[in-house]
Amino acid sequence: MTTTVTADTGSRLPGLIRRLTGDEKHAPSAHSTIDVLQVLYDRVLRVTPDTADDPTRDRFLLSKGHGPAAYYAVLAAHGFIPEAWLDDLAGPASRLGHHPDRLLVPGVEIGSGSLGHGLGLAVGSALGLRAQGLLKPRVYVLLGDAELDEGSNHEAIAYAGATGLANLTAIVVDNSSATHGWARGIASRFTVNGWTADTVDGRDHTDLYVALTGHRPGRPHLVVAHVENKG
Repeated sequence: MTTTVTADTGSRLPGLIRRLTGDEKHAPSAHSTIDVLQVLYDRVLRVTPDTADDPTRDRFLLSKGHGPAAYYAVLAAHGFIPEAWLDDLAGPASRLGHHPDRLLVPGVEIGSGSLGHGLGLAVGSALGLRAQGLLKPRVYVLLGDAELDEGSNHEAIAYAGATGLANLTAIVVDNSSATHGWARGIASRFTVNGWTADTVDGRDHTDLYVALTGHRPGRPHLVVAHVENKG
């Protein structure tokens, strides 16, 4: 399947995001992810609205599900959902909730809820693809740095490294909101478990693209995207 979309939605996204109202308290969460999401959907992911159910598609999992305005805007820009849906966030008849729902929103792979679950789900998805002999599709999962305070992530990190899940890429958007942090930086907690890792400016689209496509054989890959501090 060769369905990678090469586009530049940057000029449209600010206007699309402004159409989503009623969840302004999570605006920093949406703002911190917008560049990663744009690069993924414009240049990296092999998936389109027409191939959203194709077994050989790439999978994108939004673990950082709070404040999904940027995600909804990107899905609308790429034709997964109608732009008109953006005008009714979390309304009585709206499909767009304060957390994305895979049963209601085309293109969404998982229903986001409590933080800290997405990486484990991504590991399971990558294992399932490998077990079916589907070796070309990649699984990308986007997390926030504060999610790494959740213990479930440590099990997922260790397991993915031990099993050599080479079809898995995790992206951690680091806006310095984690409570505990990590003495030698976020990447070190992954590389000590057998991952490869790149740390880049989360606003630089060229660096993001190189990192997101820079996975190496036999090992899961991490991209740490630094953005301005939350708050």
